Amino acid sequence: MSFFFFISRSDVCVILTPLKPFKSVSVARKMNNRAGSILWNLRQFSSLVPRGRTVRLYPLGFCKPKIVHSNWNPRNRSSNFDNGMQSSIRYLFLDALLFKSGGDGFQRKGINTVTGLTVDRLLCRRRLSFNSEHFVVSDDGLKKNHHEASNEASLTKRTKPTPINYGKLTQECNSLSDVLDIFSKAPTFPSSNYFSAMWTIAKRLSEDQKRFEKQLMFNHPAFSQLCEQSMREAKIMRYDNLLFSLHAMVKLGIPQNTLLVQTLLRVVQERINECDEKRLSVLSTVLEAMEPCKNVDVLRAGLRMLVDQQVWKIDHVFTLQTVMKCIGKDAPIGLKRKLEMKALKELDRFSVLNSQHMFVVLAAMSHRSVVLLNECSKIVTGNIHGCPFKILINILQSCRDLQYINIDLFKGIADYVATTFDIWKLKKVLFLLILFENFGFRPVGLMDLFMKKVAEEPGFLNVKSLVSVLNVYSSLNHFHKCWTHEFLEVMASAVTGSLHHISSENLLSAVCSFCLMNHFPLASINQLLQKDIIDELLTSGDVERNVHKLHVLAACLKLDAPCHKDVDLALPQLPSTPLHPPAKVAAVLSSLLGEGCFSKSVRLPHNYYIDFEIRMDANRSQVLPFSDVDVVTSATDIQRVAVLCVPRSAYCLDSTHPRGFLAVKMRHLKVMGFHVILVNSWEMEKLEMKDAVTVLKTKIYSPEALSTADINLQSTC
Repeated sequence: MSFFFFISRSDVCVILTPLKPFKSVSVARKMNNRAGSILWNLRQFSSLVPRGRTVRLYPLGFCKPKIVHSNWNPRNRSSNFDNGMQSSIRYLFLDALLFKSGGDGFQRKGINTVTGLTVDRLLCRRRLSFNSEHFVVSDDGLKKNHHEASNEASLTKRTKPTPINYGKLTQECNSLSDVLDIFSKAPTFPSSNYFSAMWTIAKRLSEDQKRFEKQLMFNHPAFSQLCEQSMREAKIMRYDNLLFSLHAMVKLGIPQNTLLVQTLLRVVQERINECDEKRLSVLSTVLEAMEPCKNVDVLRAGLRMLVDQQVWKIDHVFTLQTVMKCIGKDAPIGLKRKLEMKALKELDRFSVLNSQHMFVVLAAMSHRSVVLLNECSKIVTGNIHGCPFKILINILQSCRDLQYINIDLFKGIADYVATTFDIWKLKKVLFLLILFENFGFRPVGLMDLFMKKVAEEPGFLNVKSLVSVLNVYSSLNHFHKCWTHEFLEVMASAVTGSLHHISSENLLSAVCSFCLMNHFPLASINQLLQKDIIDELLTSGDVERNVHKLHVLAACLKLDAPCHKDVDLALPQLPSTPLHPPAKVAAVLSSLLGEGCFSKSVRLPHNYYIDFEIRMDANRSQVLPFSDVDVVTSATDIQRVAVLCVPRSAYCLDSTHPRGFLAVKMRHLKVMGFHVILVNSWEMEKLEMKDAVTVLKTKIYSPEALSTADINLQSTC
C-alpha cells in the first residue's frame, strides 16, 4: 500500500491517505515521469501561501495553534475529497490545510484562520509519491484561492474576539465577580489568567472585603464552569501557567481536598521534569502555600530530587532562597548542606534584601549555618537604616528559632529603633522588646525610651500588652533612675482598671512581675488572693507554672511587703531538685579556706538554696569555722556569706546585669541576713586552680565585691 504524503517547506500541511495499489508497472513509470512538474508546482505553491507562525511540539505531544474553528466536524473531515482520497484519512494536526482536486485549486473547510505549522525535521522519511489524478494545481487557481483566503482571514480577524490576558483583567476588574462575568461572556484559553487575576484583585482588598468577595465567587454561576475548564486544560496548559493557576486557587481558599486542586496536583507531578529555574521557584512558592497531604508530600519529594540534581545550575539567588525555604525541615541533611554550600558560593552576589531574607530561609529549613548567618548579619547591620520593621521582626524570630545569637546584630537593631523611635508604633516596639527578652538581651536605651513613653501615654495598653510589658521589664530587671516609680504606678493603675475582665493567669503574671520589681499594688494583690481565684489557678491551666509563680509571690509578700506579711497561702510543695554545686568551686574553697570553714548545698526558707555558705566576722576579714550542728546562727558578730554559682543565662546577654529571678533571690538573701557573692561557673571552669583561688579570695575578702553585688540588685528607684 502506498501513501499520499505532502509537506510544504515553510507552512507544513500533512495529509496521509492510502492510495490504491498500482495495477501495472507502466502506471508507476508514468507517475515518476511527472515528478518534475509536481515538484515545480510545489515550489510555486510555497511562494504563494502566506507563511505562518512556528509551532513547537511540547513534551506531552500537544501543540498550541491559535485557530478559530467554525463548523468543522472531525467526523465529516473527509467528505470533500474525491473518491480516491475518501478512505482512512489521518490528520496529524488540527490546523492542516485540506486540499481538493478540481478547477478551484484547493479548498479550506471549517478553518477561519490559515495557520501553518513549521517543524524542524520531517515526520516521516518516506519517498514522495504522487497521484496526478488527485492533485492538479494551476498557478491561476493558487492565486485566486490565495486572494479569497486573504479576504476571509481579514473578515475573521475583524470578528474574532480579542483574547483577554492577565494584565487586562486586573486593570479592568475591581472584584472577583467581575472576572467571572467576563469569563462567562467569552471564555478564552488559558483559564489560569482568570484565577491569577482574581488572586491579584483579592490581595488589594481588606480582610472583610476579601471574605465577602470569596463567598460571592463560590456562589457565582460561572465559577464551576471555570473550574471545569481548568481541569480540561491542565495537560495542555503551559507548565508555569498551571503552577500560577494552582497557587491562585489555594490562595483564594478553594479547599485543597477538592477534585480540582488534586487534579492539578497530579498533573504538576506528571510534568515536573518540565521545571526550569523559573518554574522551580514558582513550584516552591506553590508548595509553601499548601497544607501537607499525600499528593503535596509526593510533589515535595519530587522537588527535592529535582533540586538535588539542579542545585549547581541555579543562577539567581532569589530562586535559590525560594527553593531552600520550600524543601522543608525534614529534608535530608545532605541536601541542606548542598544548598548551604551553594548559598556560600553565591555570597558575593547577595543583595541587602537577600541577606535579610536568608534568616527566614534558614529557619524554614531548620538549618543553622553559623558561617552564613554571620556574613548576612554583617550585611544587615551595615545597612540597617531604612529596613522595614517587619523584616527586623522576621530576623529576630528566625534567630530565636535557630538559637542563633549575634550581639552586634541585636545592638544594631536596637540602636536603629531607638534612633527612629518616634516613627514606630508602641505595639511594634513592644513586640521587638518581647523578642529581645527571649534572648535575655537588654537594650538599655530603647527600654528607657519605651518606659518614658508608656508613663506619658499609657492609652495604648490593653490587657495583653500590660502583661507583656511587665514581663519584659521584670525579666530583664530593668530600672530607670527617674521614670521607674511613675512607670510602675501607671502600670498598676492600668491593671487595676482591667480587673473586671482580666483572666486569673494574666492577673497572676502581672502581680508576680510587680513583686519581682519590688512593687506591690494593693488592689491587684487583694483580687488575686481571693480563694476562688487561687483555687482556679491550682486546678486549671498550666498548674506547675502557676504554683511556681505563687511561691515567688508568697516569698515576696513575706520578705518585701510589710503590709502582707501575715498572708499565708496553702500551696503545694514544689518538686525537690537535687543540688549539685560545681566541683571545681568546692575544690577551690577547700584549698583556700579548709574543709571545716564552709558548707555546701544549703536549703533556706521560701524554697531558696545556696551553693556554699561561709561564716565570717563582722569586719569580713576572717573566715570562722563552724560545725554541722551550728549551721544557722543569729549571733550579731557573725556575717553569713552566700556563694552562688551562676550560669551565663542568669545574666542579661553580654553583661553582668542579673535577670529578674536572680535579682529577687539576691534581694531576699540580703533580707535574710546574707551577703551575696556571685561566681560565674563558666569562667571558673576555664581557670587553672591557682588563678581560681585568686579570684575567689578577692571576692570573699574584698568589701568592694560585696557592695557591687548589692548595687546590682537595683531593687527600688
